[in-house]
Amino acid sequence: MGNDIEFPDDETSERRVITDGFFEREVHLSRTETASFLREIADALEDDASLTVSGSTWEIPFEYREPIEVEVEFGGRREKELEIELEFEQAREGGGLSVE
Repeated sequence: MGNDIEFPDDETSERRVITDGFFEREVHLSRTETASFLREIADALEDDASLTVSGSTWEIPFEYREPIEVEVEFGGRREKELEIELEFEQAREGGGLSVE
């Protein structure tokens, strides 16, 4: 997969490839760093249906299918918060068609 997207983090160690189970990582980025990260994702989306998101200690290679779910959520009670989530589903094997 040639669409490598580096997730900014500050850990250093040997990198592990994550292909199953549960994994979550959260970082706080500047406006500029966030824009750069989102541009890398956009470039990868235009290029192919696969991407590899990675940090210094991990990487997740992923082939996805369309459509991509985009969720926008706003909460404005005590502190206002806007959340934008992209959800990619794993590519399916074959097209589900067979001839017998």
